[in-house]
Amino acid sequence: MEKQIKAMREKIEQAAAAIQDSKEMYQLRKQYLDNKSGQISALMKNMRDLAPEERPAFGKIVNELKTWALDFFTSQDARLKAAELEKKNAAEQIDVTMPAAPHSAGALHPNTLIANELIDIFAGMGFTVFEGPEIENDYYNFTALNTPKDHPARDMQDTFYVSPELLLRTQTSAGQIRVMENTKPPIKILSPGKVFRSDDDATHSPMFSQMEGLVVDKGITLCDLQGMLDVFAQNVFGENVKTRLRPSYFPFTEPSVEVDVSCFSCGGCGCRLCKDTGWIEVLGAGMVNRKVLENCGIDPDVYTGFAFGMGIERIAMLKYGIPNIKMLFESDTRVLSQFSE
Repeated sequence: MEKQIKAMREKIEQAAAAIQDSKEMYQLRKQYLDNKSGQISALMKNMRDLAPEERPAFGKIVNELKTWALDFFTSQDARLKAAELEKKNAAEQIDVTMPAAPHSAGALHPNTLIANELIDIFAGMGFTVFEGPEIENDYYNFTALNTPKDHPARDMQDTFYVSPELLLRTQTSAGQIRVMENTKPPIKILSPGKVFRSDDDATHSPMFSQMEGLVVDKGITLCDLQGMLDVFAQNVFGENVKTRLRPSYFPFTEPSVEVDVSCFSCGGCGCRLCKDTGWIEVLGAGMVNRKVLENCGIDPDVYTGFAFGMGIERIAMLKYGIPNIKMLFESDTRVLSQFSE
């Protein structure tokens, strides 16, 4: 039995000498010291084959082997873990004299740049900012804006309805109604925010950003609207840009106009951007409809006003030469890194 135990010690030492990983050492330890399946624990099972007078001596030898194995594996585990820690520290050493790794600077999103620029421009003309809720009821989004019950914009294929009376707003004009209901003229507000429409192609998105403006006061005319739009266009697209008003139709304005700017790429001579017309459509506008003023408790015989609305993504695409609106929503850093204030 002593020879058997001596051979087991040598076997343990030889196996441990070949191990360079603390996890493997743990498996070897378990092989010999596990209470149920360990080889040293299995020696105690041989005690039943011995005479009673031989059992104490045998038990003493096995316990001595077990004590030695515990101390041996503890020291080996400490040795391997110390070596592993030293290796890890060496791999993680940092040379503080080396230059820092370069990190690319972030940039504001094109939408944010344009929104900030527009707010600055109109704030300089006395506008204040109002942000309405993105989930609106039918009254503020359609009825109060003089939109007929049979208007196509109310159809399910054009509007995202949350319930029969609640919807994702299709225009920030709903905020204008809220302001006119609670504020006496003069009114001069800018209403930016997200809007939602069931539309999706290279120049349209189901969700996009819009910015609308509203001015209500005594003696407001269409000339005031064009003068203000001239300032907007020259600040955004260049000082030589001109504006042009074309007749159009919107339920909430009368008269209504589409607003074009002279092509800032070709100077109005005709190019691919302006489709050889010399003009680019940028927004819709008009004089606030009398019925809309009446719906908000404002006397249309005393006060008049104008309103305008533009897509922030459209302005960004025109100014920065972005060919597809989806590039503004894909978070591609190759695109976004090209923009800075």
